[in-house]
Amino acid sequence: MRREIIVGTRESRLAMWQARWVVKRLKTLGPKYSYRLKGIRTQADNILDVALAKIGDTGLFTKELEYAILRGEIDMAVHSMKDLPTVLPDGLTIGAICEREYPGDVLIAHSVSSLAELPAGAVIGTSSLRRAAQVLRYRKDLKIVNLRGNVQTRIKRLDQKKFDATILAYAGVHRMGLDHRISQVIPIEILLPSVGQGAVGVEVASDNDGILALVKNIDHTESRLAVSAERAFLKKLEGGCQVPIGAHAAVEGECLRLEGAVFSLDGIDMVRASMIGDVTEAELLGVRLAEKLLASGAGEILSRMRQENSCNG
Repeated sequence: MRREIIVGTRESRLAMWQARWVVKRLKTLGPKYSYRLKGIRTQADNILDVALAKIGDTGLFTKELEYAILRGEIDMAVHSMKDLPTVLPDGLTIGAICEREYPGDVLIAHSVSSLAELPAGAVIGTSSLRRAAQVLRYRKDLKIVNLRGNVQTRIKRLDQKKFDATILAYAGVHRMGLDHRISQVIPIEILLPSVGQGAVGVEVASDNDGILALVKNIDHTESRLAVSAERAFLKKLEGGCQVPIGAHAAVEGECLRLEGAVFSLDGIDMVRASMIGDVTEAELLGVRLAEKLLASGAGEILSRMRQENSCNG
């Protein structure tokens, strides 16, 4: 294995921060290798005026990075795990899931300290179907407008009075040093996070033994178990599209607790449940919870949602 390792990443400030964070952790293993970041634009970076759900594709933030691994242009790709599809291309694997940041969402707003305090008819900027559905379920009087862009762009548009509030992942806000802008850390009881949210993953070629051995050292067992359960849950339910699904798993001793839900686009309909299983059966727990939700009507909600959203997954 050559001494210089090329690390692929999206070009946003948050993605670059995450890639540098991974490199810093790898460097603690010893000075044997040098590292070089390579920024790569993805499909989602090039289409900013369309809601993600309307593009109707998976891997919007990852495909170009994955192709670069397969072509040998980079040795690994650093992703937000919430962006990584549940089915990877042949020849690729998740070599490490790093220690997870708090996975929940936060409210950023002016003059209020919670979703409950927003005035009637307040406008929320978000491109996430999951966030929109749960916000409308919590308060049907609020209005949702599409908002794309990185953390800084979304906050800038809020400051320009384009809307009254936005909702972002705590992890991204925190990593950008913007904790002072947080109005509320929204309880998971109100807003279930996206699958894998808060976790950083390292994708590598499955036959690159040297890189696999290297990144294995920064894999965090509890984070991998939790994210694996959530991804198995999503894979069983989703079938490929942007859908209003939330999930949160956490290790509790020798057990793993997983909560998940499926929502209609307007938030009126919801199927939500939780299960506890052994930590050694994380993926099986995800499948079982998905089957429980499907038996309770989640399939009908998802089918109707895909028709309404013109998503062909």
